[in-house]
Amino acid sequence: MSETVESKAKIETELTTTEEVIKPPKLPPPPKPISKKITEEQIQASAEKLGVEPETLKAVMQIECRGSGFLPTGEPVILFERHWFWRLLGKQRWWTARLKFMRKHPRICNPRAGGYGRYSSQHAKLQVASRFNRDCALMACSWGLGQVMGFHWQKLGYASLQDFVNAMYENEANQLDAMVRYIQVFGLADELQNKNWSGFAYGYNGRAFRKNRYDEKLAMAYHRHKSLNSQTAIIA
Repeated sequence: MSETVESKAKIETELTTTEEVIKPPKLPPPPKPISKKITEEQIQASAEKLGVEPETLKAVMQIECRGSGFLPTGEPVILFERHWFWRLLGKQRWWTARLKFMRKHPRICNPRAGGYGRYSSQHAKLQVASRFNRDCALMACSWGLGQVMGFHWQKLGYASLQDFVNAMYENEANQLDAMVRYIQVFGLADELQNKNWSGFAYGYNGRAFRKNRYDEKLAMAYHRHKSLNSQTAIIA
């Protein structure tokens, strides 16, 4: 009887020892997700590239995109421009098809601008339009922090439309880069350097900029950011 007890105890000791030997090592904590948010350093670098104050770029981003390039869903902020979808379809000679599509989806395809709706509804519009003509749909959106239109992808030096879209999904730094490229290609750096808000507004937002007081909003946003930076410098 005692032999059996001793044997059982020995087996249990061996099993415990074996378990300790084969116990898996502790795994390191999972890496923190890479932030999509832009940094002050990245804004400063972009400003230096253009020869402008960082506050001018912050002002443009504030007015164009309320200062954030992504929705809570993780999707980039876009604005679907139904009149551009109409025009781009016409350039592909989809004249009859676009008329039929407009009758069914007037808020997605229309020769008249407007009917934007909420930021949160833009990707749903894009999905519907993409099922009809994906390239035209992607090009008919303004993207990210600078709200750069997709149809500018080639002029801005992207390898393809998809390359541009991928960059917009990746992070805010890429979105700012698209904005910087636009400012360079269309010669608008001088306007920012000289705080010529109406000149910049015309080149960046189009001839109807006064309707939304785009130039006045830019000036106010610039002074707001300038004031914030001055206060931070005093505290430091």
